[in-house]
Amino acid sequence: MSGRAVRGPWRVFAATAVGVVAVFLNMSGLAVALPTITRELGADPGQADWILLGYMLVTTALILVFGRLADIVGRRSLYLTGLVVFTTGTGLAALSPSAGFLIAARIVQAVGAAAVITNNTALLTDVFPARTLGRALGWNVTVAATAQVAGPVVGGAATQLLGWRGLFIVCVPIGLIAIGASVPAVPANRKRDAGTREPFDLPGALLSTAMLTALVLTLTPGVTAAVADWLPWACGGVTVALFTAFAVVQARRAHPLVDVALLRTRAIALVLAAVLANAVGSYAVVLLASLHEQAVGGASSLEAGVLVTPVAAGTLITSAAAGSLFDRFTPRALTTTGMATTACGLLGFSLTLSTTAVPFWTVAPFLFLVGAGTGLFMTPSTSALMLSAPADRRGMANGLRSTTQNVGYLLSTALALAFTTTGLSEPARRAAYDGTLNTLNVLASGELHRFVANIRVTGFVLTGITLIGGAVCLALPTSLRTARTADTADARSTANGRPEPATSRKASP
Repeated sequence: MSGRAVRGPWRVFAATAVGVVAVFLNMSGLAVALPTITRELGADPGQADWILLGYMLVTTALILVFGRLADIVGRRSLYLTGLVVFTTGTGLAALSPSAGFLIAARIVQAVGAAAVITNNTALLTDVFPARTLGRALGWNVTVAATAQVAGPVVGGAATQLLGWRGLFIVCVPIGLIAIGASVPAVPANRKRDAGTREPFDLPGALLSTAMLTALVLTLTPGVTAAVADWLPWACGGVTVALFTAFAVVQARRAHPLVDVALLRTRAIALVLAAVLANAVGSYAVVLLASLHEQAVGGASSLEAGVLVTPVAAGTLITSAAAGSLFDRFTPRALTTTGMATTACGLLGFSLTLSTTAVPFWTVAPFLFLVGAGTGLFMTPSTSALMLSAPADRRGMANGLRSTTQNVGYLLSTALALAFTTTGLSEPARRAAYDGTLNTLNVLASGELHRFVANIRVTGFVLTGITLIGGAVCLALPTSLRTARTADTADARSTANGRPEPATSRKASP
């Protein structure tokens, strides 16, 4: 490949990486700023839930929708529009005068974020040749994961120095840089014949959005039960019904939102199940650690952000090392090891919790393990998915991965918020969110102990989910080649000008 050909794809990668950083930094950074936001805006527990969940719900619901729309209106235009909408929503969030306004601004952010996340992957798939696509997508996952785990540190520092609005203020110039870098770098996708353009699956889009909304309401009984005791159960039934309807509709549509045929591939189905388990198991640990330190230990947002830095460190180290491990180990070995490492970290974290502040050096090793396991899992799981999907379906396959991962983040957050406040009185729930539970005059009733016990149980549940994900990884086919092995084989085939003999394309051990 010529130097110009190499620079072109990686220039697109560099430009879109800035957009990825802005989106994921903001998404995860809010966890440590939530108590300050709740306190200063006077948000009730339901509003505090939706400041986090509203953004995640809209982003998750729209990823598949925007993936299909991009094929119709063009990826470049939708991606750039997403950056503009996200940056605008970020600016509005920084100016929010009330909790309700902030929730609305976060929804605007989420619409833009969904367009960025979806088209980021598709744009890379368009410009990278097959032999380097897996590597590029692996680095893309690493950038997203790094921004995600660095968010709490940045959010804590920005909140401490500039107030809670500082998190949004910091992200505005990042969004503007992403727009400026992407306009000249991102190419327009090739024009398609209008007569062959696939129609948009509106029923699938509506069903998927409604299904995810019902799922979130099911998992946030603190919000729904405030309206009626029976509502969480009703939302659960509606979720099952909508999921069934969605599956039936997708199987019968000529041009569905989700190609069910991909899910019939065993390796793809297993990878997606593992991605879901990893996201559910690992994502909420930053929120749990932050709530504990601020509500129980009386820590500031900056101190809480520093507490979770081992998660970021672990992810960075193992993500960087994963590439060199590709030549020696299969995706099954790497993903299983990653899951087991995360489970050990979650279990250790849960066991260290107490009704007082936890010393940094006590909890840091376990948080590091959570991050290290996540970093070790992400790149090989993405590569395994890409290698299992047909070349002309890699964009859709990675769209499914992104959606599955975001559903996992959504479920993890919803479960954490629901479990940690179970059995608490309304004043205690409010104090848990605004970081003042340790000063509330309810200690005699044992609510502080109940809150800590709830966090510990949540940690145990997440540990169990992660172990299930590890068992799923063990079922991955050993015949899956690693991304680097595939790239080497493809490069050799291209250099020779003929297909590589089957005997030389064996799976790596």
